[in-house]
Order: sequence, then C-alpha cells, then structure tokens
Amino acid sequence: MRLTRFTDLALRVLMRLAVIERADDQTPPTTREVADSMRIPYTHTAKVVARLQHLGLVEARRGRGGGLTLTTAGRLASVGGLVRELEGPGDVVDCEGAAPCPLAAACRLRRALHRAQEAFYASLDEITVDDLVASPTGPLLLGITSRGG
Repeated sequence: MRLTRFTDLALRVLMRLAVIERADDQTPPTTREVADSMRIPYTHTAKVVARLQHLGLVEARRGRGGGLTLTTAGRLASVGGLVRELEGPGDVVDCEGAAPCPLAAACRLRRALHRAQEAFYASLDEITVDDLVASPTGPLLLGITSRGG
C-alpha cells in the first residue's frame, strides 16, 4: 500500500511537533518554520496543518507567543487511525472506475487486497505519534530539523 503525499506530510508534521514538545528549550514553531525546516512547500504544510487542526490533533495560535502545538489527542493518536482518516475510504484497487473490471462480481483478488489493506492498518493501530518520536528517532529528528541548523 502506498500513502498519499498528504498523509505522509501530515505524519511528518505531527512527528515534528511531537519532538519539539519533548525538547524543553524549543518554542512552538509557526507553520512557515515547520515547512522550512522540513523542506515542504508552505502551501502544502498550511493545508496539512488546517486538516490536523480540524481533527483536533494540532492547536494553532496566532500572534506573539503563538505557533503550533500538538494536542494530547495528537500525541496519543493511533497511526493506523490517522492513516485511515487521512487516506479516506476506498480499496487498494478501483474495480468500479471509468472502465469497470469484468471480474468485479466474482473477484477474489479484490477481497484479498482488502484484507491486506486492513492488516496494514491494524499493524499501525498500536503505534502512537509519541511512539514514532521515541529515541533514537526523536533526537535525530530534532537535530535534522532544528531551526537555523
């Protein structure tokens, strides 16, 4: 299974915010700072942040002392649940598209791929955003993405 770019960016933004939260000397970054530090276009980052904010995973404050912070729900969010939510409903293959597959009514491949997709999600269900930034990943991520670095 391949994740969309949007889901990939959302997971990386969550990881970035989680690792900053763990570092005592870091202030909440702005959307622009997250985009720059991760070498992601600002417009993409802003869309990702808006979606994460809508899901209650990120809090964004404007003005002096503002920035992006991860909510408790964001830290404890299941990666499997996040991927399901961000990827949206749908099967790995589109059997009903513009040119429907003639095997769709009795296809075993579609069912097998659906089971594989569910197994993929299930393998991610036990992992939280906090788990993703545990050592050695967190310190490495902080070092790679630190502002000015």
